[in-house]
Amino acid sequence: MTDIRESLKQKAEREQVPLSEHQLDLFQIYMQELIMWNEKMNLTAITDPEEIVVKHFLDSLLLAPFLPEKEVFSFADVGTGAGFPGVPIMILHPDIRMVLIDSLQKRLTFLEALCQKLFLSPELLHARAEECGRNPRYRETFDIVTARAVAPLNVLAEYCLPLLKQGGAFIAMKGPGGIDEAHAAKSAIQLLGGSISNIVTKSISNEITRTFIVIEKRRQTPEKYPRRGVKITKNPL
Repeated sequence: MTDIRESLKQKAEREQVPLSEHQLDLFQIYMQELIMWNEKMNLTAITDPEEIVVKHFLDSLLLAPFLPEKEVFSFADVGTGAGFPGVPIMILHPDIRMVLIDSLQKRLTFLEALCQKLFLSPELLHARAEECGRNPRYRETFDIVTARAVAPLNVLAEYCLPLLKQGGAFIAMKGPGGIDEAHAAKSAIQLLGGSISNIVTKSISNEITRTFIVIEKRRQTPEKYPRRGVKITKNPL
């Protein structure tokens, strides 16, 4: 199996995200498990080790500058899939309260086995995002919420902002059209209690353009949100 540690170390250092030898070892295990499990179930279309480094690991680690400086905080990864960006963030910050949310149990089965090998202990939640947003255990309890999903930002905002506590931040990971999405979603974000505080675009190894849209939670989300999933997608805010 390809050894990705040196490649990941160099690329992460260029993005001002230094990784320890132990963390690099964990990413090596992650890559190996992802490729092995992907032979049994469809977790990712990206299977080349170097592409995993750039398009999954490094992409996830670019969140690091936006995270709180305190050692312990709560983080929800909505639609985590094969664990991105949540598991790489846990490798950086193993003591945080991490909840990995996905609607497909097979992905969580993979994540359970993976996290046992990585000695990480996130909460694995089999649920749709709108169900979590209406659940008192999760509603308005997180410091950070993120999503790497492909849904438009106004749709993602209704899924994610109800999970944020006041003062927390929803960090949407979008592509090169993120700035346009941010402008289009501004009224929906305000309705849900948020306000766009920062937009940062980064290019990764000349392969990916990632736009980070940071939305701060200014006030409580009105009780009627999030709506049912069908209403969110058919009639977005």
